[in-house]
Amino acid sequence: MHDTQTPIGNRPPSVAGLFLERVAATPGAEAYRYPVPPASVDGPADWKSLSWAQAADRVYNIAAGLIELGVRPEERVALASSTRIEWILADLGIMCAGAATTTVYPQTNTDESAYILSDSGSRVLIAENAEQVAKAVEQRAALPELAYVVVIDPAATGSSEEWVLSLAELEARGKARLRKDPELIKERVSAITKDHLATLIYTSGTTGRPKGVRLPHDNWSYMAKATAATGLLRATDVEYMWLPLSHVFGKAMTSTHIEIGHVVAVDGRADKITENLPVVRPTFMAAVPRIFERVYNGVAAKARASGASKYKIFLRAAQVAREYAKTRQDSLRRSGTASVPFALSVKHKAADALVFAKIREAFGGQLRICVSGSAALAPEIGYFLSGAGIHVLEGYGLTESSAAAFVNPHQAYRTGTVGKPLPGMEVRIADDGEIILRGPGIMQGYHNLPEKTAEVLEKDGWFHTGDIGELSADGYLRITDRKKDLIKTSGGKYIAPAEVEGQFKAICPYVSNILVHGADRNFCTALIALDEAAITAWAAENGMAGRPYPDIVAAPATVEMVDGYVRQLNEGIQRWQTIKKFRLLPRDLDVDHGEITPSLKLKRPVVEREYKHLIDEMYQGTREA
Repeated sequence: MHDTQTPIGNRPPSVAGLFLERVAATPGAEAYRYPVPPASVDGPADWKSLSWAQAADRVYNIAAGLIELGVRPEERVALASSTRIEWILADLGIMCAGAATTTVYPQTNTDESAYILSDSGSRVLIAENAEQVAKAVEQRAALPELAYVVVIDPAATGSSEEWVLSLAELEARGKARLRKDPELIKERVSAITKDHLATLIYTSGTTGRPKGVRLPHDNWSYMAKATAATGLLRATDVEYMWLPLSHVFGKAMTSTHIEIGHVVAVDGRADKITENLPVVRPTFMAAVPRIFERVYNGVAAKARASGASKYKIFLRAAQVAREYAKTRQDSLRRSGTASVPFALSVKHKAADALVFAKIREAFGGQLRICVSGSAALAPEIGYFLSGAGIHVLEGYGLTESSAAAFVNPHQAYRTGTVGKPLPGMEVRIADDGEIILRGPGIMQGYHNLPEKTAEVLEKDGWFHTGDIGELSADGYLRITDRKKDLIKTSGGKYIAPAEVEGQFKAICPYVSNILVHGADRNFCTALIALDEAAITAWAAENGMAGRPYPDIVAAPATVEMVDGYVRQLNEGIQRWQTIKKFRLLPRDLDVDHGEITPSLKLKRPVVEREYKHLIDEMYQGTREA
């Protein structure tokens, strides 16, 4: 068992109390930046700022407005919106009213949205736009407890429904209430205890209905203090926030921001990341592996498109980056000093001038560190970015642990691990390799599901994660796979599919998603989806310019090209892990089809059901067929 007991100081009983403390401490400091779309759709956005005092004015008005609507302590207020400044202000307003936020991904379909609103007993829905309002209106008969819908987008408030009002109207009601009762918010916040429900997050299950994870205020206060104690973030940092705030990873970062007091630039539009980074010039960014994979694949594809000589330069530089990063990390682990041989240092300096500096500039040129979570990052991509000066610190946690349970230390991070436990978090590895956690970040349980809670949460507080891992002697954790995702072949060999999939992503610059299949089979196969932008550029160079994506992936030349990367993968893995056959999918996997979660994690059972005919085809004529 490993236990990190670094002191994290006293924490208030609620994250709402933490917010009040921050506003009192630095009222005039910049808290948030957010984009205001220009008159021209194609033009760059203007970025505006809010100080902590300005943010608090809006937060308190939202809180008082909800109280005016009759929202009582711990009652749920649902929030269905993409990541934007109003999401953060509304969430803080809900908590400062003493209520609890039910997070709803905007991509959630009407039926599941209605289930979440009903199961949570949400009294109010704060909806981003007309699309989100329509879901509630369509299902209103099944939602007797839902009394009001508040709309963020001013253009979507034309509803004749009297139960629908705009966010501006809610804030106006709150402002009027505060004129009559100026101590209202302080009174509500002071009444919150550490065990009061703060957030209800529904996990996106691969089968059946999602489960609501109950996270009390103490979880977020702990998360803020424990993350601050790691020293990863500084008050002088500028953080770029694009993560889905309905996901626990993004939500945890908002709590940490309140404790640290740095600047957060908020824009959840994934298609604007490349455009925003040089403008925001962040020093810190949290992301999921898919973003780093896209960066790597984009750089590799661009180098290849620039001609054979430049592509060779890139490949040599990538090799130097990985060697440099591995050597520094090994040196630090052995001797406590990060050093590299002189000859390698010279190679690295040359590669930096030719390749790496441009990559850092694409991130804004000021990036100090990134934190990656939600899924495993392929080590070869991690080493490449590390050697290029983009320091990606992997972390680990679940919705049930309020996001972070482990994170790599800044100066001594080890690529391929998720680092050490956060202060106050205990961990042990069960006999079957399962990671078991205990600490202040662990959930209260699943909402309305005591039997499901008892399956994973022991009476003494130990939580069974369902993940398999290994702890080093000095406390670094390496995740092997999800317990339920381990493949056992008909020959009795165990395979961690995520490990093979990660290695392929590091080899093939055109892959978007890959699923390795082989449970109860005598060999492994793969379903491969290609990145549309990357493969379209490749197609243009190979006589297929202008052809649609399905035609490109069906072309024999494309299959042959991918086959070369599969053979390269097979050369570096164990015989029983090798991919004997594969099929290219006619489209990429996406959230809308339910094949990946909004945090970009693969839903294996869904994909295997959808493409069962392709899997069966690959095993036709074998002994399993």
